[in-house]
Amino acid sequence: MGEGIVRWKIGDRIVLFPRFHDAAQYGDFTLRRPRPNRVFSHRSVDGRWEFRTNAQGFRDDRDYDRKKPSSELRVLSLGDSHTQGFEVRQEYTFSQVMERALRNRGIDAFVLNTGISGFSTAEQLAFFESRGIEYRPDFVVLGFYANDFEDNLKAGLFQMKDGELLVRKQRHTPGMPILDVVHSVAPLEWLGQHSYLYSLAFNTAWVTAKRALRQRSERAAQLEYAVPVDEDGTGLSAVKEGLAVALLKRLHRVCRAEGIGLIVLDIPRPSEDSAFRSSIPEALVPAFERHSDLLIHSDESLALVSGVAEVHVPHGHRHLSELGHFHLGNEAARAVMTLVAEDGAYGSPDGRTATLSPRSAVERSTRPHSFDRPSGRRNPPLQRETPVP
Repeated sequence: MGEGIVRWKIGDRIVLFPRFHDAAQYGDFTLRRPRPNRVFSHRSVDGRWEFRTNAQGFRDDRDYDRKKPSSELRVLSLGDSHTQGFEVRQEYTFSQVMERALRNRGIDAFVLNTGISGFSTAEQLAFFESRGIEYRPDFVVLGFYANDFEDNLKAGLFQMKDGELLVRKQRHTPGMPILDVVHSVAPLEWLGQHSYLYSLAFNTAWVTAKRALRQRSERAAQLEYAVPVDEDGTGLSAVKEGLAVALLKRLHRVCRAEGIGLIVLDIPRPSEDSAFRSSIPEALVPAFERHSDLLIHSDESLALVSGVAEVHVPHGHRHLSELGHFHLGNEAARAVMTLVAEDGAYGSPDGRTATLSPRSAVERSTRPHSFDRPSGRRNPPLQRETPVP
């Protein structure tokens, strides 16, 4: 009876987004990841989406090999549920769109989607330094979303001390004991994908726990940094902003030391009437430009569809829609092509390179809609540096 009442009264507001996470060891860090080699589904009033994970636990039908063919241009996408592709079909995430766009231009491209729901920039940095870099990417595309400011603080993996970014702890696996129980009991796992009543109860408890964790982390930051921390959620504190910039700066340094181009993809926040807002405060745009090789700003990359088409799914958790992924994926491909063209060839100190094929070079010189002008802001060509310790 309870199930029927929930479906009748608030079924259009319930999302069945089960969390198929487990803990994974990445170097010295223990973090979350999707469970490997699983097939499960998400559903809401907007539709149903199937998730298929590979042996590494990422949303892809292909396994990720650390060995990289010399002719391959490899891109690694970092991000949260937007990057992973919540509320989007697997083949239409911006990572998949980017790969197809590059291949259509004659590039032997392979894009690894390592987006993980709930991941902050801090977790993305820890994963990349410990494991992602082993996949030997030529480019990293960092999907940055507005809640990263808060989630970096909540994760507690890094802290600022005397102007330096330091590792604070090496484990962040919130909710894993509960999820381990859920996925060890088949009926509970089934309920997560099919029962509105169960999802309502579970999601309510999950959101309450997240709110408590956020409040604890903000109180700790208030004591540790001796500065005000936003309580009402309407703004971003100097602590959150400073930490986000420091994390991006470190990621950029690591990428440059390895000859990897870093592209920051501004994932927009939903607004009213099909409009959206950038996830990057205007005051921080110069820092984001400085600590990346190219910043793709949503205000520019999605200007043509703002207020005209749905960039976000209209209900549910309002993730990027397939249209939003399509535009951002093409802009990311444009950015990769631009950086490759500027540098001629991208490669790391160990000798791997990725170059434009003759076919793509001809296409870029003859086709009017080339990838030469992304809606982004870029830094000078990449210069390799001394590896970051």
